[in-house]
Amino acid sequence: MRYRIIIQPTAWDEIREAYRWLHERSPTAAHQWRSGLLRAVLSLETHPMRCPLASESDSFGEEIRQLLYGRRRGVYRILFTIEDDIVSVLYVRHSARRPLWTDPLDEENGEDR
Repeated sequence: MRYRIIIQPTAWDEIREAYRWLHERSPTAAHQWRSGLLRAVLSLETHPMRCPLASESDSFGEEIRQLLYGRRRGVYRILFTIEDDIVSVLYVRHSARRPLWTDPLDEENGEDR
């Protein structure tokens, strides 16, 4: 079975932000990073269930899975859901960032979202 991939606006924003940051430091590396990341996302067309549940999954009302992309200090977490034949990419976050939380008190206290 092939899954349709939908990258949500928040994930696109995060990809653009990471790309801009890297592009300021190394344009060539930025292009390679973005191409590789999009290939990783497209790999979810087949067997997205191979990816483990993300630590945030218990905090949400649905399963959130993650695919890791990158090496060493440059690992990004591609967070997504699967519903029927659709994989919805919700976030693309650097692995050094705090996990996502849904508790509104965390947001009020300045916790990373």
